[in-house]
Amino acid sequence: MGSMDDYPRKPLQQQNSRRAKLKFLLLLVATNLLSIFLFSGSGVGVKMWGYTPSIYLSNSNMLLRELNATQNKLSASQELSAELYKRLGVANSLLETIIAEMGQEKAKDNVESSDGWQRDLDGELKLAVGPHKLPLGYTPNLGTDEMYPVLGSECRRFQDELIQYMSYQAGGECPSDDVFAQRLMLKGCEPLPRRRCHPKSPAGYVEPTPFPESMWTIPPDTSIVWDPYTCKNYSCLVNRNKAKGSYDCKDCFDLSSREKKRWLYEFGEIDYSIDQVLASKPPGTVRIGLDIGGGTATFAARMRERNITIVTTSMNFDGPFNSFIASRGLIPMHISVAHRLPFFDNTLDIVHSMHVLSNWIPDTVLEFALYDIYRVLRPGGLFWLDHFFCVGSQMNSTYVPMFNRIGFNKLRWNAGRKLDRGIEKDEWYLSALLEKPMS
Repeated sequence: MGSMDDYPRKPLQQQNSRRAKLKFLLLLVATNLLSIFLFSGSGVGVKMWGYTPSIYLSNSNMLLRELNATQNKLSASQELSAELYKRLGVANSLLETIIAEMGQEKAKDNVESSDGWQRDLDGELKLAVGPHKLPLGYTPNLGTDEMYPVLGSECRRFQDELIQYMSYQAGGECPSDDVFAQRLMLKGCEPLPRRRCHPKSPAGYVEPTPFPESMWTIPPDTSIVWDPYTCKNYSCLVNRNKAKGSYDCKDCFDLSSREKKRWLYEFGEIDYSIDQVLASKPPGTVRIGLDIGGGTATFAARMRERNITIVTTSMNFDGPFNSFIASRGLIPMHISVAHRLPFFDNTLDIVHSMHVLSNWIPDTVLEFALYDIYRVLRPGGLFWLDHFFCVGSQMNSTYVPMFNRIGFNKLRWNAGRKLDRGIEKDEWYLSALLEKPMS
């Protein structure tokens, strides 16, 4: 960890420059006040309201001289007033310029000192955010002599919550704050900063079920910490599909029911089977891939049975989805749908997503996500869009043009009515098998 001396300080030259400008500002204000006093007070020598020239009817020459004298004094007063307004205009212009420059310097200093944070950082958060000096100095690989730990840009908007997240005893046990941390991620504070504490371990933990039996076995309750969840055992999760209420992936934990049959057969035009999808490519060329929002990773399990490795992204919405995936001997990844896919360009053979990529996502965010999928797929790679849902009026006006802009080849493209909420809703499913062009 870096010391406090590693953090940049405001240059002395900037501070001196600001003091000089402030002194000049005060001098201008004082000069303006003095000018107003001199030109409006006794120094002008003209009393406009108390002055009445003496008129002697017997002496016309004297009257003429009095009138001429009055006219001369009025002219002189007008010239002095015009000069005064001119000087005040110049002074005001200078004042506005100096105030604007000082405001810009202050804003710049705030950005430089806090790097966009609402307040200065301290404690564990400051250490986690950095930057920290590299022990060996400048390296061309980074182009700098400092290391900046990765942190979601939106974290700066939620500084109070982030301070709470980073409040713990270094080297001790981390707070049981999974729900709080995930909510920060969903707000855009993703990735979260690293912490120097130990997550709570399950009591009575036992070794997992051997692979491949583990893929279709409910793990023991002692395999996870249940604190963040409404259910406190797997029996509760398995039977959740029979309970009232709305839950994310309500029947995903029941491996003996609908999960056991998923993707094995084609039921109508929009339900593709894994074997039919794989048949679109030469045998053995689909080897690695990604399932976006894959629930409890049954898609990955079916692909694993075919010697294909799938990484499954999933969030823990009132259920231990990531822990359950790992207990099955599969690979979980705890990232949101807004996160840039952590894979290099042109590397994956297949990307699958069921339900998650749909019209609940803002159009611009969705289009960026689709381009990201295109990016990570190798030439000839497959994007299996599984049950994308939208309103009928959106299909041709919004989503068909969007997919055309991405540039996939359409191997399969099927639409069907979504009737679970009633036919009057005019809701539709779209399933598609898309291919990244070879060149």
